[in-house]
Amino acid sequence: MFQRWPKQDPNKHYYLVPNEVFNLGLSSHEIAVYNYLLRCEDRRTYQCHPSYRTIGRAVQLSENTVRKYVAGLEEKGLIHTEPSTITTKDGRVCNGSLIYTIRPIQEALKLNYQRQFLRAERDIERAKAEKRLAELNRQNKKEESA
Repeated sequence: MFQRWPKQDPNKHYYLVPNEVFNLGLSSHEIAVYNYLLRCEDRRTYQCHPSYRTIGRAVQLSENTVRKYVAGLEEKGLIHTEPSTITTKDGRVCNGSLIYTIRPIQEALKLNYQRQFLRAERDIERAKAEKRLAELNRQNKKEESA
């Protein structure tokens, strides 16, 4: 019997995006670049190596813009990059594309929570300092008027 649609391996043609990605405060462009890297990754090694140009074509961004968002993803702990080299036919060694390693989402969440906690501590310290400064200003005004 003729089968109209061939059966497809569901894991082969799809990739999973962790829900937590949307809790990390990423821009839409960062999410697009991250998704493209997830699409390209080797699911055994968690690595891929598309060029900035390839990523840019896929997500409709310039190479420099992709570079900026890759740096943002790396800073947020979602990916790790390392340079690669290629050897040409005539024996010269040249720079290759970056090797992207997709890091576990739990590490990025932990880093995000630590940053939020530090930001909250700084805000509390700043509020205390402002309150103390206002109190000192009030005391100085009282002394000047007396």
